[in-house]
Amino acid sequence: MTGITLTPEQIRNAPAPVRQWIEQEVIAALGLAPRTPAAAPPQVPHLVACSVEDMAGVLEHIRGALPAVNVLFELGRPGISFGRPAVMTFRLMDLLHHARLSDVSEVMTCLDMINQALTEVKKDASVRFCGFDNEGHCLIAPQTQASIATLWQTMMERQQAARAAPAA
Repeated sequence: MTGITLTPEQIRNAPAPVRQWIEQEVIAALGLAPRTPAAAPPQVPHLVACSVEDMAGVLEHIRGALPAVNVLFELGRPGISFGRPAVMTFRLMDLLHHARLSDVSEVMTCLDMINQALTEVKKDASVRFCGFDNEGHCLIAPQTQASIATLWQTMMERQQAARAAPAA
């Protein structure tokens, strides 16, 4: 048997497929899940591509629930895009860690709140902000990820402009 040692920095800088392979190998080695090849994400039939305006409306609906706001903006980070049609994938464990939540059920509650807010914004109960695969990933449309990122950037620019404006 041959082994290699990788630093956390090397793993962070590895291409996404390599990080996924390392993750699967560690999980299998620890006996936490059976060793199976990665499956393509299921295509969620009503997963919608959201505009910046849609995301601003969702934000307005969930503004009072800070954990849900945190999860929403975590989905504005670059994710891994794959499949046809393409979907962006985010590990639920990464969302848990970055949003500083205590368990995956809290992440799921936040995602449910976001999904519900989108149905209210779109006035269509069949639309879905996100879906899930069997490997612990949240799936969203690439346009939705870009819209969330744009909304975040716009909010930061407004905040910086407000700070730079002279006090009246």
